Amino acid sequence: MSSPAKLQDLPPKGGYQNIPFARVPAKTYFRGWQMIAGYAGISTVGLFLYWLNVKENHRNEIEMRSARNVIYPLLVAERDREYMKQLRRNRDEEAELMKNVEGWEVGTWYGEPVFKTLPKDKLIEPTFQEFYVHTEHKHMAQRTDIKLMS
Repeated sequence: MSSPAKLQDLPPKGGYQNIPFARVPAKTYFRGWQMIAGYAGISTVGLFLYWLNVKENHRNEIEMRSARNVIYPLLVAERDREYMKQLRRNRDEEAELMKNVEGWEVGTWYGEPVFKTLPKDKLIEPTFQEFYVHTEHKHMAQRTDIKLMS
């Protein structure tokens, strides 16, 4: 028995198609003058919106500055009020602590004024540690950090 002859793989009748190797340029959507006009238009609109935003920011800054100027005296008054309340608490705490000590008057050293040349109604501002002496340590520590930063 003989085997049938094998068919060889041959090109199709008429040959293969030509291979396209020529450069195919990309499709142009816009011409040069159209791109420049688009850039100019977009830049003009962007600058206009930027100008509107700058005006709005300027108005907001003026308003915030005015609000700060208005509220500043109130904040200073509240700070001073809290300062005086803490001095009162310190004095009351000293009176409570030293009530059993004979001859002790609050604000003096056993009845003798500490500052003899100053009038009695003159406020002597305490040092930082004296101011926070009757508070929790964390309050003084927080204020120490703020004081060091400023």
